[in-house]
Amino acid sequence: MSAIGTLYIVATPIGNLADITQRAIQVLKDVSMIAAEDTRNTGRLLSHYEIGTRCVAVHDHNEQQKIAWLEQQVLDGNDIALVSDAGTPLINDPGYHLVNAFRAKGYPVVPLPGACAAIAALSVAGLPTDRFLYEGFLPAKTKARQERLDELRQETRTVVYYESPHRILDSLADIVSCLGEDRQVVLARELTKTFETIKSLPVAELLAWVKADPNQQKGEMVLIVAGYPKDSEQLPVDALDTLKLLQTELPLKKAAALTAKIYGLKKNALYDYGLKHGE
Repeated sequence: MSAIGTLYIVATPIGNLADITQRAIQVLKDVSMIAAEDTRNTGRLLSHYEIGTRCVAVHDHNEQQKIAWLEQQVLDGNDIALVSDAGTPLINDPGYHLVNAFRAKGYPVVPLPGACAAIAALSVAGLPTDRFLYEGFLPAKTKARQERLDELRQETRTVVYYESPHRILDSLADIVSCLGEDRQVVLARELTKTFETIKSLPVAELLAWVKADPNQQKGEMVLIVAGYPKDSEQLPVDALDTLKLLQTELPLKKAAALTAKIYGLKKNALYDYGLKHGE
């Protein structure tokens, strides 16, 4: 009986074809088959490196149906390489169901690290990276997107999003309305490609900059959003919302005192905020 095969999770370039490891190239040559998100897209990479390994399509729409067949392949001793269209598989790409099933049955699953758009963008963003939150794509619908941003208003970690060209303006506008116009945001667009752009601005300025240049509304995009300030003097967003609500019915002094009592804050700080930001 042949030994059980191995499933290799192989990172591929996100743009520049040179951004692939020698180990990845060798594995792609040596395995019995490559499970690819899009065989045509992967075919260009394989052609560039003169790799003739057989490709099979494994994507969001057929992944779960393919698991049993792929399982039989490794039981027959065949090694398989899983690749996505670009970057590291499973990072906002197909593969979770396959890897989960293989690991549950004890089959060998081996990672081959390499390119990842989120990590590449973080490395040049100039924002704190000791702690960060990867959020994938923001919701497509406006209401859901705003609700998600509201949930993360006081997230102190740097937050990483992917975004599509046709939603970039709406998403930046929602970040302005939900997180404030001064929140620092980095747009990392078309990383490693010919028209690579990395722009860091307060989000209201970034929105205006992107609006003014249609070219910046094209391609693959990563948004890196600065976390909520950790400054101890910074008043909680929920407290400020409460203060504003109470001010519609009460004098500022009383509204500040009630808000301070609810949130355990200093009423003078809330009162000063009300004076500075009052209508």
